Amino acid sequence: MLGVWDYTVILTYISFASAGIGIFCAMSMRVQWAIFCLACSGLCDMFDGKVARTKKDRTEDEKKFGIQIDSLCDIVCFGILPMTICYKSGMNRLFSVAVLVLYGLAGLVRLAHFNVMEEKRQQETSEDKKYYQGLPITSMAIALPLLFVLSPLLPGPKVFLIAMHVLVMVVGALFIVDFKLRKPTVMEIILITGVVALAVVILIFIGRSWWVFIRHAKFPPSLFR
Repeated sequence: MLGVWDYTVILTYISFASAGIGIFCAMSMRVQWAIFCLACSGLCDMFDGKVARTKKDRTEDEKKFGIQIDSLCDIVCFGILPMTICYKSGMNRLFSVAVLVLYGLAGLVRLAHFNVMEEKRQQETSEDKKYYQGLPITSMAIALPLLFVLSPLLPGPKVFLIAMHVLVMVVGALFIVDFKLRKPTVMEIILITGVVALAVVILIFIGRSWWVFIRHAKFPPSLFR
């Protein structure tokens, strides 16, 4: 059988499956469930590296496979899935599509750069990295759910749509800006996970109210066929 199938990559595979389901949900206008899938993929990504490093006898090929499969999964989970969610939520004009495409391209460039640099780093040292170079692409699994949860508090659907454009542009730009960001501690990861989980639960339970909010936006009628 081709590939690696041990426990070190199982969370990565689950993350990809969740993203695939999320894309189908977004295309079917079940956006709150697509957000749920995005958050699940983010949760898996938080711990997949830690799980992989528990296996001390990984071969060099297994380590390189892990680097590649993680980035390939990430572009689907935190690139394509958020693009689909935003498109189906109103970012479907020409300018909006251009913003989404540039967001996806920035994520792709970031992940390719990470693959090259991480492979080189692992050849030099076995120590864990203490910081991110630029904003990690998984940040969208935190930012987008929070925006959707807070959307009913905004003055109106047009403001929500503007906020979504700004979010996508800012997060995408930070993917490729060269700055150092400290990696969160275990307690910070638990806190972030708790906040996102609470946000997603709220979104699911107020899904009907949120849907009414979105439906009143002045989006093209074809968006809701």
